Amino acid sequence: MKSSWSDEDAAACARLYAPTWGDDLAVRVYSSRLLGREPTLVLHGGGNASVKCTHTTVLGQTVPALRVKASGHDLGSIEPNGLPSLELAHLLPLRALDRLSEAAMLNEFRRGLFEHDAPTPSIETLMHAFIARRYLDHTHADAILALTNQPDGTAQVRDALGDDVIVLDYVMAGFDLAKAAADAYDANPNARAMVLARHGVLTWGDTARESYEAMITAVTRAEEYLARRARPAPTPSSPAIAIAQERLARTAPIVRGLLAERIDHGDRPYRRMVVRALVDEPTLAFLARPDAKALALTPPLTADHLIRTKQLPLWLDAPPYDDADALRAALTAAVDAYVAQYRAYVDRHVTETSPPALDPLPRIVLLPGLGALCAGETAAAADVARDITAHALSVKALIASTNASYEGLGEDEIFEMEYYSMQHAKLAGEVDAPLARTIAMVTGAAGAIGSGIVRELLNAGCHVAATDLPGERLDKLVAELQCTFGPRIIAVPLDVCDPTSVAAGFDAIAQAWGGIDLAVVNAGAAHVSTLATMDLEAFQKLERVNVEGTLLILREAARRFALQGTGGDIVMISTKNVFAPGAQFGAYSATKAAAHQLARIASLELAGADVRVNMVAPDAVFSSGERKSGLWQEVGPDRMRARGLDEQGLEDYYRDRNLLKTRITAEHVARAVIFLATRQTPTTGATIPVDGGLPDATPR
Repeated sequence: MKSSWSDEDAAACARLYAPTWGDDLAVRVYSSRLLGREPTLVLHGGGNASVKCTHTTVLGQTVPALRVKASGHDLGSIEPNGLPSLELAHLLPLRALDRLSEAAMLNEFRRGLFEHDAPTPSIETLMHAFIARRYLDHTHADAILALTNQPDGTAQVRDALGDDVIVLDYVMAGFDLAKAAADAYDANPNARAMVLARHGVLTWGDTARESYEAMITAVTRAEEYLARRARPAPTPSSPAIAIAQERLARTAPIVRGLLAERIDHGDRPYRRMVVRALVDEPTLAFLARPDAKALALTPPLTADHLIRTKQLPLWLDAPPYDDADALRAALTAAVDAYVAQYRAYVDRHVTETSPPALDPLPRIVLLPGLGALCAGETAAAADVARDITAHALSVKALIASTNASYEGLGEDEIFEMEYYSMQHAKLAGEVDAPLARTIAMVTGAAGAIGSGIVRELLNAGCHVAATDLPGERLDKLVAELQCTFGPRIIAVPLDVCDPTSVAAGFDAIAQAWGGIDLAVVNAGAAHVSTLATMDLEAFQKLERVNVEGTLLILREAARRFALQGTGGDIVMISTKNVFAPGAQFGAYSATKAAAHQLARIASLELAGADVRVNMVAPDAVFSSGERKSGLWQEVGPDRMRARGLDEQGLEDYYRDRNLLKTRITAEHVARAVIFLATRQTPTTGATIPVDGGLPDATPR
């Protein structure tokens, strides 16, 4: 591992932050980011960093302070306010206590903070306070864990790092670890670093650079030691990535359905997960090893990973990928067995003071020949589990390559940490939007109504696959939305008229997130012509888009919902023309009426599988932001000529003809979609008009 320290970059960070936060914290932020951006050191909120500095009170007094990373904050992107400030004089006397409960420790943290609205300090705050060094860094370095997670881990660390490094036996994070680490440091004040068995490594220095480079040195020595001992492992044959991806599209929805927790709560009986896949050559090669199962079914590298991965993954022997029924049966049996084993594990350790049991479902599913499926409440959470899994498999394979055996934490220690509330507090607020666990697809997403629906679904927490014909309009929309919504929006090019393209689009969504819960059928086309002058090919084009396109989406959605087995929702964007058609608009009115009828039939056929199918019938949606409606670009010129109006005049005409005298927007249509998708009423087969009130178009 190479040092990434740059005096120039450190100075730039100081110029940015020092005027407000001071030099000590500015450089602390810089070196923290260096650590956090190296995935072999820390992952997604792991690790820790601190600096002892001063704080000026409202009375003008300068008092010693500790700036330490807040719980759950990511070192790689940390800002100064992510290192809350505590009064050292309040923390240091706590060391004299024999015991300090979790609740009491948290209370003392809150009492010691200088800012009332500061985030909660790290579980390891007292360790950083009690060790009398100015800068401290703590990581979960892969190479260090590869040494400590062996039966003779202490000896391995001594051989690799030397006698001037403290090795501390495993102690649970919190007050007990803080006292043990401080005592060990006081007994060895000239030590260069401290290795925390099955936890990570701690380094320190009088400057941020000194502490950071002590970390790089310690980890580099561990890496070099392991490299000298490792023997090249034979590369087992593994299926090609393309085969694994095909299997993923068929398998992920089944797994996602089985990982949905049944809660029997009103209209939303399942608490669904998002599933992210780890399908790459290293993972496929690992899972093809003859000892893969024994290696994989071992505890995590560090207890910090438990909140994302649980204590063990689920493993399925020889998955029957070519037989869907057999695959479902095998996966169902494996999940049932995992649940039973997890509940037995809880029963072995639960006490009267234990918090309520967590859901017993696995978070990681290992499938030889496919890869790893990693579940989380959101795509971001599932990505954390996926990254942790990749590193865990890599470290376990590395240990095996040295002819050593892997040894993780004992079951007692795992349970204690898995049910430690300060760990779970890191997840608070990750899932609070109404559709946070929902995966949706929107057809015709690049148009005015489609883009409005996509944006509002994202605002409601949804994961959205924006589908439309490939091209700049779709790419531009998704690129724009990714700036705000990150990994919750993806582009899936799709032609609704092509069965192969539709199936491939659903496959792409399953490969990205594990499945689908909501299909918004929005793609459509328009044509202006009297019946007497109607061009048959033009009519057939509309029939392909509006009718066959709707049928293909309904058909494929029904099949995918059946794979998951957790219900679903379909919302078709219909039109007021189904109920009140207009002259010279026969092709559009007739084909949309046919599509509307297909959706009504789908509501009859799919209700038994808890799939609700509803329609939204808008009128006169001219645009969404800068995106003009394709329908009105087709219809508008003729309507303007017939009424002697310009574009604004035409919009005013349609606004004034509805009862509420209101302009209808794509956002209004989207809110109707969200009302149906959030299942606020037990409704299927219904049509919601979004037209400002048009008596002739009222559904009847």
